[in-house]
Amino acid sequence: MLGELSLPEIDILLKQQVTGRIACVENGIPYIVPVNYFYDGKSVISHSAPGKKIDIMRHNPAICFQVDDIQNIFNWQSVVAWGRFEEITEMGEKEQAMQAIIHRIMPFSMNPHDHPSHGITESEYDIGTKVDLVLYKIVLIKKTGRFEHR
Repeated sequence: MLGELSLPEIDILLKQQVTGRIACVENGIPYIVPVNYFYDGKSVISHSAPGKKIDIMRHNPAICFQVDDIQNIFNWQSVVAWGRFEEITEMGEKEQAMQAIIHRIMPFSMNPHDHPSHGITESEYDIGTKVDLVLYKIVLIKKTGRFEHR
């Protein structure tokens, strides 16, 4: 059976998952990459080192975000959401965002010494002391979801 997810079901899927995909566009050319994230009920919150994705989103903040849960080819759920990139620059908000990401991602780590900032900082207390870490949110404007169950 194919169907549409309700808004509450969409929010549940967004909150359950930890990895999604951000699609952005530069000069008419789409670019899509996986990201680890935290969903706060309004925005997808993530972080990155500077690079192509951040450069594109700073230039064109219109973003598409996709997440799914695929059990098998006949049992899956998927959400596509559209939103606006906003870089987090205020130190208090950056610290809160990074803490939320850490608390969401770390239960999935195989090594308790791993830190989800990809080597940019050595501990969560270094957030803000390294200029390379970019924290951002995608403020969601529209969300749709589909599923198939057998």
